[in-house]
Amino acid sequence: MFKFLHAADIHLDSPLRGLDRYDGAPVDEIRGATRRALENLVAVAVEHQVAFVVIAGDVYDGNWPDFNTGLFFVRAMGKLREAGIAVVMISGNHDADNKMTRALELPDNVRRLSTRKPESVVGRQLGFGLQDVDVVFHGQGFASAVVDENVVQRYPLGRSGAFNIGLLHTSLEMTGGEHARYAPCSVADLVSRQYDYWALGHVHKARVVQEDPPIVFPGNIQGRHIRESGSKGCQLVTVDDRGHPTLEFVPLDVFRWHELTVAAEDAKRGDDVLGLIGQTFQRLVREQGDLPLAVRVVVTGRCAAHRALAAAPEAWANQVRAVAAGAGEVWVEKVKFQTADVAAAVVPPIDEGPLLELSALVQEFSGDDQRLLELTDELAALKKKLPPELLSDEWGDDPLRLEQPAFWRSLLMQVEPLLRARLLAEEGGA
Repeated sequence: MFKFLHAADIHLDSPLRGLDRYDGAPVDEIRGATRRALENLVAVAVEHQVAFVVIAGDVYDGNWPDFNTGLFFVRAMGKLREAGIAVVMISGNHDADNKMTRALELPDNVRRLSTRKPESVVGRQLGFGLQDVDVVFHGQGFASAVVDENVVQRYPLGRSGAFNIGLLHTSLEMTGGEHARYAPCSVADLVSRQYDYWALGHVHKARVVQEDPPIVFPGNIQGRHIRESGSKGCQLVTVDDRGHPTLEFVPLDVFRWHELTVAAEDAKRGDDVLGLIGQTFQRLVREQGDLPLAVRVVVTGRCAAHRALAAAPEAWANQVRAVAAGAGEVWVEKVKFQTADVAAAVVPPIDEGPLLELSALVQEFSGDDQRLLELTDELAALKKKLPPELLSDEWGDDPLRLEQPAFWRSLLMQVEPLLRARLLAEEGGA
């Protein structure tokens, strides 16, 4: 029996985005999070006395600002060497961006596989914790940030009588989304190599693609923004005497991101919404223990509190941040109010008059992309006055895109209920 760790996408010294513009945010803690997560990886390897660690690409995050990033990684690998633990790794697309990666000398317990073609390495030849482990590593790193080729077809077949591990930095067959298409291949391609475990990297969300044989993305070891929410870590793999692997996800992150959806259907006042959010914060803190949290709050539902929230969203967002401050080590990355007026749900059908005209106008604009785009030109001056955080992706969120019809269509859906309620109120007061 032996154990090993499978990690990927360390992105050492990658900046965490989304909180440093807020007073009181733990900026230093955010900046050092990837380093401390790597230290946790080393500690877990030593604690569980693993035979080796495999790293499936993207140790770094593109070009380093200086050599300190690389030296920190070398020191971490040196600690594994002191514990008699070998490391087998490949380069990913972000490593390929970095010219200094190739020049950095790593400790002799670390074996980086070839970037020219798939390479097979017998574990016993590496020494350290692998002397008594019958394992063979197969893999290829990359020297280019863009790879469209299916390299798995060139990987050798697994060797009989040994535990075969394949290392690959890949998007599989997935395209689009936050991860670029990279070294694409199919699950069938991987299975055809007859390996006992596939250690994948590139996709930052932990995922067991297939259980037998295991085809695994461990995800990145530390979330860096709101799109990388939830627990982050590595896979601890235990291989029994029959060569059967058992997987256990081990968290390594030191700062965690969450998106909380708060249903506010019964909220009559803004303070009622704050009460619901406070309860949700308390529950989350209990679940996560002492781990600092960065949270995006999304408030949804038709409620009587909608008008108050819509009238002063930034003021209420600051109230939410105050509630978070009282809940523990919780910082609010953003607050989104996606509520609707409860009165809009009970508006009777109108056959004539202003309400009918309003409905027809909204439908007319919503179905005409050209007219929606004309609104962009008409409101160009307004765009110049908007806060920059609404117009960029700096903090890991989708930017506000006034040039896209979908933005205006969404805005019309929010505005129509407000206008309908106001017209009804005016008619009732007449």
